Amino acid sequence: MLRLLIHYGIHFLAPIAIGLLFFKTYQKRVILILLAAIVIDLDHFLANPIFDPNRCSIDFHPLHSYWALGVYGALLFFRKSRIFGIALLLHIMADAVDCYLITTQFK
Repeated sequence: MLRLLIHYGIHFLAPIAIGLLFFKTYQKRVILILLAAIVIDLDHFLANPIFDPNRCSIDFHPLHSYWALGVYGALLFFRKSRIFGIALLLHIMADAVDCYLITTQFK
């Protein structure tokens, strides 16, 4: 239960907090972009089974691959795509934390 709260807290509460704390001018737009990064989970539909609570998404799904992480990181270097890079890397961070918690006592 704690693992789910941490994972989904990063997915849904962290974007709101980041938008409110760091992006005063465009808060609503930034929060929506950060929350929209959940869309990369569409690649879960390519897996069988679609959902496995004990599967680590990192480098299992195409949009969670190390190549994709490189692209998301590269987005940080360009001003117009920076917020998208932050959003996608925040999503990956949530999944990476979940992968870590899968292998620890927080099952």
